[in-house]
Parts: sequence; structure tokens; C-alpha cells
Amino acid sequence: MAATPGISSSSSSSSLMSYLLYFSVILTLILSSLEKGFALEENQRPRTVEPHPVSHTVELNSLLPATSCSPSSSAKGGESKESSSSSVLKVVHKHGPCSRINKNKSKTLTHAQILNQDQARVDSIHSLFNTNKSPSTTTVGKPRPSAAATIPAQSGSVLGSGNYIVNVGLGSPKKQLSLIFDTGSDLTWTQCRPCAGSCYDQKEPIFDPATSASYVNVSCNSATCSQLASATGYNPRCYTSTCIYTIGYGDRSFSVGYFGKERLSLTSTDVFDGFLFGCGQNNQGHFGGAAGLLGLGRDNISLVEQSALKYNRFFSYCLPSTSSGTGYLRFGKGGRSSKGVKFTPLVDVSDSGSFYGLNVVGISVGGKKLPISGEVFSSSGTIIDSGTVITRLQATAYRALRDAFRQQMKSYTSAPALSILDTCYDFSNVKTPTYPKISFAFGGGMTLDLDETGILYVASADQVCLAFAGNGDDSDVGIFGNVQQKRLQVVYDVGGRKIGFAPAGCP
Repeated sequence: MAATPGISSSSSSSSLMSYLLYFSVILTLILSSLEKGFALEENQRPRTVEPHPVSHTVELNSLLPATSCSPSSSAKGGESKESSSSSVLKVVHKHGPCSRINKNKSKTLTHAQILNQDQARVDSIHSLFNTNKSPSTTTVGKPRPSAAATIPAQSGSVLGSGNYIVNVGLGSPKKQLSLIFDTGSDLTWTQCRPCAGSCYDQKEPIFDPATSASYVNVSCNSATCSQLASATGYNPRCYTSTCIYTIGYGDRSFSVGYFGKERLSLTSTDVFDGFLFGCGQNNQGHFGGAAGLLGLGRDNISLVEQSALKYNRFFSYCLPSTSSGTGYLRFGKGGRSSKGVKFTPLVDVSDSGSFYGLNVVGISVGGKKLPISGEVFSSSGTIIDSGTVITRLQATAYRALRDAFRQQMKSYTSAPALSILDTCYDFSNVKTPTYPKISFAFGGGMTLDLDETGILYVASADQVCLAFAGNGDDSDVGIFGNVQQKRLQVVYDVGGRKIGFAPAGCP
């Protein structure tokens, strides 16, 4: 074919290349524009967001204790591994299969008795905060911080509540004792004489100071003796030259005896010489096989303060989900701890400064915040107490929580009330009940979701109750009880004036 006149073959080729290049650029711009448009449309398109769970659906059997002990091999934050700055002890339920003192099952209290004694403890605590109300029982011990060693705790029905037990050594040679662990008491004491009353048929002294080479009485005229007044609520007395202590509890249990010094062994390596404690000579009450009490309050004679140089007023614990499981009590910061601990400031609720105070600012049920004025919580305050079983809320707050819970549980069959618990259900034909989550909002912007095991009190399959109760009115202090603390790692940084919580601290 002849070339077009006036145009060479080379210029024709150049024109074609220019055209192809131009077409390529235009096509690239068009595709890029379309791609950006699709991306913009995709970003603007509503995305499917998974809703935050607002309820628990659990196997009912998981809320019931097993008949055999199911110890944890590695409770988070509660490893048996020790360091130079911490000590960890196993925690077990006093009436459960893991308890070595759970021998006389015929003496085990009923759920109604446990809850009635719990109310007696609460009445006594309330009387300490409100002097205008006459106490229904004798003074209960006060809570204080402790710091530095992990101890086994077991829950039991003694001293007005479902308390937990820890095992420690006392004396030289060391005798192993099971003591009630209590953040609401300051004085550590043990029975040194048989009980004068119904102490589950105790016939012999649980601890005999005459067999210990390290026991020493505290002098009646000493400054040490005078510290008993703030720690127990009773002025010390004298027997010849020996200091005498008296301590009473909400269920009318009490101990009176010598105030002395002894060697305390939390573990084989954590030993404290000259530890101040009470050696009970007249003991009466439902101690249920326990040798006495380990006081973790904030007074100068509490274990927390007496061990402050070693543990720096720092301790934590985790209460097992059922009586067949195990938890821990740890003193000190050493060892592994949960990474999910969230803290709220420790506040002073009373002039005594004895109780661990929490600043509750709100409660949510099923993901919805309850319409409760902040003044309801702030006017009376709230304490956290390991010895109180059921959380007590100000009357207005409790009614709001109960009504919201009942509304979401309408499909279930109601069951009769159980002592102080007025919202109960029959789950005998329900294998996997569903119930709303409950969350607490604390000062400092911290929100705590209760564990699924910390919402219900399970007496039996046909009587499962909301594990909260209301105070008589809004003027009584609120109490964050031990059912609501189940499975949570609870951290007391008393020196740093804060309390922390983390989920799933133990089984």
C-alpha cells in the first residue's frame, strides 16, 4: 500500500504510540476514580456490629458445687510460686469438699441460717456507722488492709456470715491452724481454750501457748495493749499484769483472752516473730471448726500493718466460684498477676478509717444503666467486705436493680423468698438459664462486670435467688459482699490508696 502523501511511515508510527499512551492514561484515571468511589461507598455503608452481650446463659450445674474437690492447678494471680516479696496461700470453702475441717456435716448451717447470720453481721456494721441507731448485736470487727502473702481461704457460716478460711502456722514448733480470713476485722486471734458455748463440740484447746517456745504475754500497762481499743471496739482489761482483749461479732459470737506475741508462719519462708494476736480463753459462737480469725483490716495490729515492711500493704485474693473449687489469698506484689486489673480510688467512708471504701456511682442491669441519682450512693457510701455474704444496696438502689432484674426474668417461674432474698426462681426444669448481666460503675471511670457466678445465690435447683438485698433506707452504708466478688481478682493497694478488680482470677 502506498503511503499517505505528506506523511512518512515514521511519523505515522509516532502518532499511533501517542494515541495509545493517551488512551492508557485516561483509562487508568477512570478505573482509579471508580475504585475510590466503590471504596467510599463501602466505608459509608453501615457495618454489622456484634452487640455487647447483656446476659449470661449458663449450665445450671456449673453454679452448683461438686461433691469432690476440684483444686485449681494454676489460679491466675494465685500461683503457689513464691518470691522474696510475696507469698501465696490456697483458698477453699469451709463447708466444701476441699476443706480439711469439713468433718461434721450434721453441724452445717442451712442457707436460711447463713443468711440470717449475715444480716446480723450487717446490722452490726450499720450500727458502727450510724450511732443514732441502736446496734442489734455486739460490735463487729472492722476491715483493714494487709500486705504480702497468699493464703488459702474457705467460705463458711461463722461469725455472722459465709466467711473464708486460710491456713497458717502459729508457735514454735509450728501448729497449722485454719483461720477465718476477714477484711472486716483487725485482730487476729485463735482459740486457746475449749469453747464455753456451741463451738461444734470442740473439746480441746486448738492452740496451747504452753507448748510454744516463742509465746509472750503483752503487758497490761504497755502502749501495745492500748491499741486494742481501736482494733476491737472494746477497751482492754487486765488480769494481774497481762493484757486482756475482747472481741464480738454480729451473730453474738465472741472471744475473750490474753493479748500476746507469737511466731506466725504464712509459708515456710514468710515468718513473722513477735506477731501480735489474741489467745482466746473464753470463746463462744458458731466457729464451725475454725481455730479463730485472721484480721486483714487497717488498724496497726492487723496482719496487713504488722507485715507492712515486707509486703508494703499490698494483698489480693480470689474467691472460688463454688465450694468445691479453690482460690487464693496473696500478700505482696511478687509473682504473676492478672494484666486486666482496673483500679478505683480507695475512699474513707467513716471517721474510723477502718473499712475499705468504694465510690459507687452507678449500676447497670442487662446493659442498661439504672435511673439512680448519684446522691443515693454518695450520701451513705459503700464498703467492700470479705465477711459479708450478700451485697447490700441503699434501699432506692436495690428497688431499681430488683425491678429491672425481675422485668428481664418474667419468663421464669418464681420461687418462695429465702430469708433476706426476695427475688427467687425455680430452675428445676431449666438446664441453661439466661439472666441479665450486672455491672457496677466506680469512681475514676472504672466499670466492673460481675462474674456470672456473682449474681445468683443458689440454695438448690428449685430456689435460685438474686444475690442482693436492700438496706432499711438510703442512710445505711452499702456493702459489696463476697458473692459478688466470686472469681474476681480483688487487689488491695492500700499504700497507693486504690482497689482493683480483674475478671476470671480463679476457677
